Amino acid sequence: MQGAVNAFLSHGNFVKSAVLQRFRVANPLLRPIMFSRFDSVSSARIEEQSFESTTISDILKAKGKGADGSWLWCTTDDTVYDAVKSMTLHNVGALVVLKPGEQKSIAGIITERDYLRKIIVQGRSSKSTKVGDIMTEENKLITVTPDTKVLQAMQLMTDNRIRHIPVIDDKEMIGMVSIGDVVRAVVTEHREELDRLSAYIQGGY
Repeated sequence: MQGAVNAFLSHGNFVKSAVLQRFRVANPLLRPIMFSRFDSVSSARIEEQSFESTTISDILKAKGKGADGSWLWCTTDDTVYDAVKSMTLHNVGALVVLKPGEQKSIAGIITERDYLRKIIVQGRSSKSTKVGDIMTEENKLITVTPDTKVLQAMQLMTDNRIRHIPVIDDKEMIGMVSIGDVVRAVVTEHREELDRLSAYIQGGY
């Protein structure tokens, strides 16, 4: 998954260039007309609908409330055992950690990696250890906002080697996205961009 993410970030415009190159080679006589029209008439429209138009808000809307673990959480007082049990039950790799009695005040995040490194490897008991003892605390969290571009979120996750990132709006937790969510959004956006380019070159714009 990490390799696929790096490939998207390094070669995101390669597919678009390849499509344009294909039409340059196939139709050399049309090149001056086609690219003059592309630059002068529709550059603003293509720019507006570029690879970077999708935001985290779009991903959350597509997932819907409660979908794919967006709203799964535990508290700092819960045992690690219960937190891991919840992850397994809902097939997710991380839970948002909230302060007891405060439904949208985020205290941190607990992931499968925390469980492996801080419980299994250290020989601790998950039933007697509190989530608050092993979670990544809020002041160390890497977060995004609903307006963050998908490619920016992907870069953050890749650079910091994380697979889940909380979405914060006005200091409140509103959801969480995974690297899988982000990759799917980028793939969809690339596919739509290719469709727009093909439609434009064939006279659809």
